[in-house]
Amino acid sequence: MNPPVSAPTRVVQDPGEHAIVLRSRLETPIAELSFLQRALLFAELAMVAYNDLDEAQRAAVMIGLPDVTFYDRDGSQAFRFRNDHDCVIACRGTEPNEWNDIKADANAASVLSETTGKVHRGFKREVDDLWPMIETALMDNVQPLWFCGHSLGGAMATICAGRCFLSHIDSNPSQLYTYGSPRVGNKRYINYVEMDHFRFVNNNDVVTRVPPSFLGYRHAGTEIYLDSNGKLRHLGAVAKRRDRWRGFLRSLKRWKIDHFADHSIHGYIDAIAEANDA
Repeated sequence: MNPPVSAPTRVVQDPGEHAIVLRSRLETPIAELSFLQRALLFAELAMVAYNDLDEAQRAAVMIGLPDVTFYDRDGSQAFRFRNDHDCVIACRGTEPNEWNDIKADANAASVLSETTGKVHRGFKREVDDLWPMIETALMDNVQPLWFCGHSLGGAMATICAGRCFLSHIDSNPSQLYTYGSPRVGNKRYINYVEMDHFRFVNNNDVVTRVPPSFLGYRHAGTEIYLDSNGKLRHLGAVAKRRDRWRGFLRSLKRWKIDHFADHSIHGYIDAIAEANDA
């Protein structure tokens, strides 16, 4: 039986702080979930990755991934979540108050990758800091392996998942789920490794448009687009452009700029949860 995902579970943090609302509860292997249930699960794990170790452990236990390991070096951070069935690597995204994250996002120069083609220098440096720890941790992994991340974490998860195919690690990623991810590398780089990568884009999320394509950067994976009403849609280029204008004009009426508001991981989670419930 697939796990219930419509009834939220509250994980209270410290007194006076907001609660983390979680909808995912694992009762089966991840591979047995529907696509939307997996998408919701990994979006919530990408959100959980923004918390400190204690809060992340409490949330992961509620989800059903009680074995938690935190990797941290020079501000580059990721979690490994495990249970008896699965292993998930969730990379932490951009934190506006962390200088290391700001430097990584801003460092748009490309460098040669370990595979072929070119990759974003800042994103590669973040992964380089963590990769020896992650590679060692996955050395004896025999479980299905999954990667996820939001924002900078999505870019890092993309690079990490690609490296698994070239490493002497026995297990390759089953799937990769990213949310609000920037472009990671050039065409040769993103086409070098073929894997199931689902890349969620929320309407006008500005981070998904950087670094600019005129610098040679391209997106990897299959785009899953959330329209201005928060619905999962398959739109052509012209229809998508109209929908983005619709979302922008609607946000101005609320005195907001949705290019930034649409980047929130909570917006991704709410839209995927609503689609899953429907």
